[in-house]
Amino acid sequence: MEFLDFNVLIGGEAGQGLQTVGEAFSRALVRSGYRIHVTQTYESRVRGGHNVFAIRFGAKEVLAPTEKVDLLVALNGETLFLHRQEMAPGGQALADEAWEIPEGISAVRAPYKSLSGNGFANTVAMGVAGALLRIREEVLAGALEQILGKGKASLAEANRRVLSSAYRWSKEHCTELEVPSPGAQAVPRIVLNGHEAVGLGAISAGVRFCAYYPMSPSTSVAMTLVQWSKEMSIIVEQAEDEIAAINMAIGASFAGLPSLVPTSGGGFALMVEAVSLAAVSETPVVILIGQRPGPATGLATRTEQADLEFVLHAGHGEFPRAVFAPGSIEECFHLTRKAVELAEKYQGPVFILTDHFLADSYRDVEPFEVEDLDCVLPGEEPGAIPEGGYARYAITPSGVSPRLLPGVSRHLVVADSHEHTEKGHITEDLSLRPKMVEKRLRKYQGLAQEVVPPSFSGPQDPELLLVGWGSTKGALQEAASLLSRAGRKTSVLHFSQVWPLVDAQFLERLKQAKTTVCVEGNATGQLARLIRRETGFKFPMQVSRYDGLPMTPEYILARLARQ
Repeated sequence: MEFLDFNVLIGGEAGQGLQTVGEAFSRALVRSGYRIHVTQTYESRVRGGHNVFAIRFGAKEVLAPTEKVDLLVALNGETLFLHRQEMAPGGQALADEAWEIPEGISAVRAPYKSLSGNGFANTVAMGVAGALLRIREEVLAGALEQILGKGKASLAEANRRVLSSAYRWSKEHCTELEVPSPGAQAVPRIVLNGHEAVGLGAISAGVRFCAYYPMSPSTSVAMTLVQWSKEMSIIVEQAEDEIAAINMAIGASFAGLPSLVPTSGGGFALMVEAVSLAAVSETPVVILIGQRPGPATGLATRTEQADLEFVLHAGHGEFPRAVFAPGSIEECFHLTRKAVELAEKYQGPVFILTDHFLADSYRDVEPFEVEDLDCVLPGEEPGAIPEGGYARYAITPSGVSPRLLPGVSRHLVVADSHEHTEKGHITEDLSLRPKMVEKRLRKYQGLAQEVVPPSFSGPQDPELLLVGWGSTKGALQEAASLLSRAGRKTSVLHFSQVWPLVDAQFLERLKQAKTTVCVEGNATGQLARLIRRETGFKFPMQVSRYDGLPMTPEYILARLARQ
């Protein structure tokens, strides 16, 4: 695997239009034949603070962010000083001609003010940088127009003029940069971030109801569903708080609408009692937790993987659950579909663990083939159930009872948050209680048979096995490839489902590797601890990151070198 790539870092303050030009730039690169990987970091402020939109691109698939900067596009002077230590050898900066340039940085000094006219400095930077990177002007303009929207014709036209002026200035005054040649695009590619893919996966699976209380980074899932709510008949409700949100979703699901609740750690803390309600009432619901650093508000707009144990144990009482942790845009789509399917099939809560990094990371992917995908069909057909013979919580060998939807047949549908009889009525029959507990727990047998096995890549007999979960996937793969090219036989074992764990799917690989290292975005090694608890296997080495930034190949290699 080759990593002939180029990293553009756009830096500036919140409110400077950094995300607008970043998204437009990303789309323009993909339309020019490149593969991309985008990383965003920003402070928890409406205006001000230092924000970053980094686009790593190349002719081949780009798996992870990198820490070196080849082109630093500064929208303010502070950016030059903050990132001067990250400049790659031969790296170039783009800055306004009036700003101070730190010693040691080579910079293109553009007349932002005279080229921007009415304050479109971000568009000036896009035009100059686009010409430096040899992107055609019409491709840049088309991408920018798409981001600005067709409803803002005057704004789009003004930006178009500024872009054109800046592009011509760059052609006349600057030397183009050496960049990788674009690849040949066999199929059209689309640009999505992780939570957009989650939203589309949910829609394709048949989700019809979403309730949420805004919380970074999970809100973007709800916003994706809002975009398609009319076309796909989806109800999206912003509730008064998180407790209301999850209880609305459970109610909607009880009535027959497959439901999704996006939130983050602090919001999920308020939802925990309702998780048990979904479990005891055996009501399907999918809960997405976009992880960010805690405790409490922590670093609200940064990333971490520290809620695994919280989600694994959330809720009182004992009941089955499944926990997914997608590691790519494609997995965000497909595992969300699987989460919706399992929630309906096993009638209870199913969780998706993303994080801030994955939520905001754009990548180019092939369009998903959705025409042959099935939607979940909530509830059972009532025709096969004899009149008066319906028992909502019938004790079955699989633990899954027939679920009729209220109001669609002559059968009485009863649910209860207390312990209940097979027909759903409250009970204190202590001889029935163990049977109901065991019935619910038997669902684990079915869930275990449907576990997505961890993916394995690399030599079958590795000297070094890197193990991780969720959004670390790309960094693990690239780090393993770099180590292998340096002569160290390295493989990767990645968990995209972290509960239930089926040791037959991975334990032998852990034992066969000469050395294993668990790589996680938390301080205490939560997956490593979970694997040890379930299998007895103890990782001899761990790499942990918990400074709010995403895992990178460079970070993994640097930490391995210390051990």
